Amino acid sequence: MTRRAVVTALAAICLLGSAAPQALAASPPATWDGLTNVKSKRFDAAYVLPGSDFRAYTKIMMDPTEVAFRKNWVRDYNNDTLDLSQRISKEDAQKMLDAARTGFEEVFQKAYTAAGYQVVTTPGPDVLRVRTGVANLYVTAPDRPTAGRSRTFSEDAGSATVVIEVRDSETGALLGRAVDSRIAGDTGPYMRNSVTNRSDFTMLFQRWAKISIDALNELKAMSPVPENPVATRR
Repeated sequence: MTRRAVVTALAAICLLGSAAPQALAASPPATWDGLTNVKSKRFDAAYVLPGSDFRAYTKIMMDPTEVAFRKNWVRDYNNDTLDLSQRISKEDAQKMLDAARTGFEEVFQKAYTAAGYQVVTTPGPDVLRVRTGVANLYVTAPDRPTAGRSRTFSEDAGSATVVIEVRDSETGALLGRAVDSRIAGDTGPYMRNSVTNRSDFTMLFQRWAKISIDALNELKAMSPVPENPVATRR
């Protein structure tokens, strides 16, 4: 895990209010909140509770997703924008966060349902509580209304970091935590607008949903989780 990824992971974990050990600022520690570091090829950083048994979980209870822009992104974007009509207002920023939140939740619920997990709203012995957050959200070329015809091109649509935390829904016991940072729409010079941005970030969210489901299925297959769990390839 690179130093940049570690710093990004810290910001994402803080989004959910989880205490990150100071050692993570330099490199991932061997343990964290009782969880053991997994040499994951799916995520930038992943931790799991040794001895935990995921086989009983057939249902998912999802907490509301927390979303936050990259620090100072709105301020920096507005400072670099000469046309006042193109600047992002607080209302614009909130609409973007709300759209990211609802889009992320819809993608994850749909993906888990398609994978055979029932999405429920109440705890139970077979229910896994999933907390998610999207941090460091950065949109390269947000689509702003203009007077006249205007087109914006960029190498990618933006980037974000996801944090996924799973707990037993009845006891609240922390069972696992993962963090991953990725670029959205890394397709080279391409025209960007609200439609393409939404599509590119939706595909990113779908990718995260898939690898999280794959990871859960892997944990179920190896349960009870051994003392030194090893993750498989992406």
